[in-house]
Amino acid sequence: MARTRLYRNGELEAEDFPLDDISEHLRDADTVVWLDLTDPKQADYDRVQEEFGLHQLAIEDASSPHERPKLMHYAQHLYCNAYAIDFDGESGGLGVHEVSAFLTKQALITVHAADFDMDVVVRRWDETAELAGNGVPWLVHGLLDVIVDGQYDAVQALDEALEALEDRLFEETPQAIRQVQQRSFRLRKSLGRMRKVALPMRELVNGLMRAREGVVDDEMMPYFHDLYDHVLRVTEFTESLRDFVATILESNLAVQGNRMNNIMKKVTSWAAIIAVPTAVTGYYGQNLPFPGYEKHAGFVTSAVLIVILSVGLYVLFRRKDWL
Repeated sequence: MARTRLYRNGELEAEDFPLDDISEHLRDADTVVWLDLTDPKQADYDRVQEEFGLHQLAIEDASSPHERPKLMHYAQHLYCNAYAIDFDGESGGLGVHEVSAFLTKQALITVHAADFDMDVVVRRWDETAELAGNGVPWLVHGLLDVIVDGQYDAVQALDEALEALEDRLFEETPQAIRQVQQRSFRLRKSLGRMRKVALPMRELVNGLMRAREGVVDDEMMPYFHDLYDHVLRVTEFTESLRDFVATILESNLAVQGNRMNNIMKKVTSWAAIIAVPTAVTGYYGQNLPFPGYEKHAGFVTSAVLIVILSVGLYVLFRRKDWL
């Protein structure tokens, strides 16, 4: 599926026109074209490559999934790859959506899968239509701004999930302990994926601002500086969460160690209490004469010793908070 838009002198002039008309529109230096491809086939790539003169290596990167976020310079155009992310608070999983873009002087071609909502980007362009006269840099800014904003929202949601997890560390029920362990490792995995797609955005945006092709003009430069500031916020937030996750895992291990120590104290205490009647009955079970042998008083004495020593140990362990 393909979507198109035509801007002429900063005004939206046409939308969803056929791809065959793009060449005709690009003959006018005052026009800017946006072409969006959703789940394109190889034939679509070949057609776009021929239409815009795109480099073969850039086409290979766009058609290959899981490329790293990057900005590549070619003779006729630029190619950038970025990832939009969203965080699922229920499962703790991270949704990653790859978006590729080709930048020419008069066109922006975006490529993505159907799971990425391009309508959000279109609405962002419509909200900042007063900047449409800046052409392709304005389109690129709107696209990256939506991606970075989504990354920041995901980082915030992950931070809230980690804080909620931290509050559950001291729950004692077996089910809660198991849930904390599972969720902590799931959130750690999500944070690792987030770092891989968020941290390279600094190089991508900085590369656009300093590109030798002069992609960003003076009017759009403040907007890209603001975008770069948002990228830094995301990366710094992500790095701080990395330390946060490590602290939670260490705290979880410490809490488990304390629980194990308490369990061992209780088991040891009960073993000591149980050892008392075992020792007394073992002594009185000898096949040798002893004080109270074959007399009722011997039974009473052994029973009294068992009760007194067991209760005494129980009281002692309770005072020491072992039971």
